[in-house]
Amino acid sequence: MALNKKPVNGMKDIMPEEMQIRDYVMGVIRETYGKFGFTPMETPCMENIENLSSRQGGENEKLIFKVMKRGAQLNLETAKTEEDVVDFGMRYDLTVPLVRYYANHANELPSPFKALQMGNVWRADRPQKGRYRQFMQCDIDILGEESNLAEIELILATTTTLGKLGFRNFEIRINDRRILKAMAAYSGFGEEDYDNIFITLDKMDKIGIEGVERELTEAGYDSGNVERYLALFKDMNASGDTLAFIEEKMTGFLDETVKAGFREIIESVNATKGDHFKLVFDPTLVRGMSYYTGTIFEIAMPELGASCGGGGRYDKMVGRFTGKDVPACGFSIGFERIILILMESGFKVPDQSRKVAYLIEKGVSGESLCKIIAEAQEERQSGAQVLVARMNKNKKFQREQLTAQGYEAFRQFYKEGLKN
Repeated sequence: MALNKKPVNGMKDIMPEEMQIRDYVMGVIRETYGKFGFTPMETPCMENIENLSSRQGGENEKLIFKVMKRGAQLNLETAKTEEDVVDFGMRYDLTVPLVRYYANHANELPSPFKALQMGNVWRADRPQKGRYRQFMQCDIDILGEESNLAEIELILATTTTLGKLGFRNFEIRINDRRILKAMAAYSGFGEEDYDNIFITLDKMDKIGIEGVERELTEAGYDSGNVERYLALFKDMNASGDTLAFIEEKMTGFLDETVKAGFREIIESVNATKGDHFKLVFDPTLVRGMSYYTGTIFEIAMPELGASCGGGGRYDKMVGRFTGKDVPACGFSIGFERIILILMESGFKVPDQSRKVAYLIEKGVSGESLCKIIAEAQEERQSGAQVLVARMNKNKKFQREQLTAQGYEAFRQFYKEGLKN
């Protein structure tokens, strides 16, 4: 029986054309984030299962690829619970591993620590277009910076990177978990209900305000509280200045320092950004991770019609490892979705070097072959990209393939001599 040649469902083989674009994008990301002072680091692909199941990852904790114990530690005959057979899990994002890394190495790291991490993550999700079970994430995080400078730097670094990749007319939607909580408290909801209410609110762009009202009512929440809550969204849309409306309405429910800090982020970014994106206050933005404690943001791409990355502040997460809270904030680019957009738009990697193909007839060998390879080496040293390959039987098709890959010059070597 023949072996299965297809990749595992939800994972994919990456062809050379896409790999070239991925390498280019990763290079732009490293270079741009490096200019903002972010330092590359790396964590293992697996983490202890208790770290991944700490109720901080939201719905993603239901999608963990779990790793069974090994050797003598695994005893299926006596196992009664999942804990008896599982001890590790594949990381579902890069934030939990980063915080574990920081907690382990804090004494060796600068403060604040500006981290850049790129790597694959795994989620046992339902595969669909642009959504895989193994995919690349690209995160920047600042740990140890309490002020709003962290949010400002993260937004500017991310939008600068997207601009260098040619993206225009996108939005950075911004909100604050403390604003969300203040609005829920103002409406009369109990703190124990906040997470469920926010999950429903997060669907507003899909089901509309009527759908949110229906879901909250069907969930058994007081109709007066629901009406008061949704009136906030209706009135702020009619106000013309949603942020000013919320600042006034939330007096007594939202700390004045939160209001001032949030406005400072928006004004600072708007004062220094280019014209390739808009910063938009979105009071319906929730973000799914329960570890967010303050500012949250998301990238909205018109080409995709969906989110293409996001992040926020998670000041309580390091304390779960060390017992001492450390201010932390991060922003993740939706790497796979960016690659998908670039591929579908026909993006070509800019290449300043001349691409030359040396095609050698099968019978050329010995001293003649050595001379050809030496010539290719000289061209490479002068800055050209040179492919050395044997000639195929179908020479026309071979040249067409190489031309499609960007090769602009050909040198053909036969036993009887060179033919350009």
